[in-house]
Amino acid sequence: SPNDLNTGHKVAFQPGGYQHEHLSVQSRSNWCPQGNTGAHLGNPSGYHNSHSGPPTQSLNGSNNPGVDTQSLLGATSGGYSGEDDDIEGTLEELEAFCKDWDLEKAVKCMRKLGTIGVRIDLPPYFILMEACGKAKALNEAKAVHEHLVSSISPIKVSTFNKILEMYGKCGSMEDAYTTFNQMPERNLTSWDMMITWFARNGLGEDAIDMFTLFKESGLKPDGQMFFGVFDACGVLGDVTEGMLHFDSMSKVYGMSPSMSHYASMVHMFGSAGYLEGALEFIEKMPIEPSVDIWESLMNISRVQGNLELGDRCAEILEHLDPSRLSEESKAGLLPVKDADIPKKKVKKANPLEHTKHEYRAGDRSHPESAKIYAVLRGIKESLKEAGYIPETRFVLHDIDPEGKEEAIMAHSERLACTYSLITTPARMPIRIIKNLRVCCDCHNVFKIISKLVGREVVMRDAKRFHHFRDGKCSCNDYW
Repeated sequence: SPNDLNTGHKVAFQPGGYQHEHLSVQSRSNWCPQGNTGAHLGNPSGYHNSHSGPPTQSLNGSNNPGVDTQSLLGATSGGYSGEDDDIEGTLEELEAFCKDWDLEKAVKCMRKLGTIGVRIDLPPYFILMEACGKAKALNEAKAVHEHLVSSISPIKVSTFNKILEMYGKCGSMEDAYTTFNQMPERNLTSWDMMITWFARNGLGEDAIDMFTLFKESGLKPDGQMFFGVFDACGVLGDVTEGMLHFDSMSKVYGMSPSMSHYASMVHMFGSAGYLEGALEFIEKMPIEPSVDIWESLMNISRVQGNLELGDRCAEILEHLDPSRLSEESKAGLLPVKDADIPKKKVKKANPLEHTKHEYRAGDRSHPESAKIYAVLRGIKESLKEAGYIPETRFVLHDIDPEGKEEAIMAHSERLACTYSLITTPARMPIRIIKNLRVCCDCHNVFKIISKLVGREVVMRDAKRFHHFRDGKCSCNDYW
């Protein structure tokens, strides 16, 4: 069957453009990432602007700066070294750590089991990979991958696909691509994983190039693969190419697009800023648009500030299914209201120091809080010199303008980033995880910081991955 098809060849791309200074070309053989030159696959961590559509500004539904942030720093593969005296190294212990999602101890236990020669079956590895992906813990993900390939042979293509997904969730398409290129065989799911996660990481051209290579290999896509392709076109802002791929489903491959495919296309138009194009696409659908499609357009319209279109969609929704509209939606509020989400302290694991830190907005409980805020004040001045203007309109607290600026500057992701700048080597990428949607002001700040310090900042918020590099973000300012 197509899902068991072995492509029978390695995938090679011509490197070109700007190289990440922290990466070794030789270590990756065929693949060399690059920056914002707009070149194609060969740089999954690059930013591509050659297909850029009209920029769109997103309004954050959160008016509360109390967001929670995890930061995982660097891209080194060492992970945790040494053994904990209180870890015995038994399969039962590993299973318990996995069930408790105690990732750090599970990885240590896994290594200890390997040291004493105890074989680990696949299920614990799968649980560990799922946990690494959820935690966006790249170092631990590499440790699990390394341990798995050294312990189990042969490895099925389905297991490799889980590894690809894990790296995609961790935001490291470099590692995903290296793994993909080393797989002895691949199936449709392997290619779909790469296309999907390139797109979700904001690397639209790489996703399209991967799809092109897939077709040039003589393979036929299935319906699932087109979701990633449409997402990639949305990232690029290239709705024309998206329509060509959509039309090819029926004209070239004999597929009938499902309602989910139509919904994906609407999201593509909306994410690229073509709201009227999305509406026109819906009106020309040969089947009755679903409630989900109208709700999607309503939400995207309101996020992008087109309240008239949002209200029009809301009226249609109320006619089709009144239960889908909350009182907030009827009032025209934004669909994402982070202020309504309970705020929790989230631990931040630093693989370089093997210690844990906690951040909240305005938090001063960190042992090096004074140093963090001193550096933050210095960064604030540098930001203003670079043209930064604080977006204080999102702060609804009844305080003076200066107080609003201070409240924004103390957002927890900025504290995490500042501490990363203090404690990690120059040029090393900074990886940040948020459980909420990043606000517009923080998004602007991270774009400027990436240019000022010459470092890549990879942030995963509640909506998507953001790869900040040289003053630009892979999301093209839409999230």
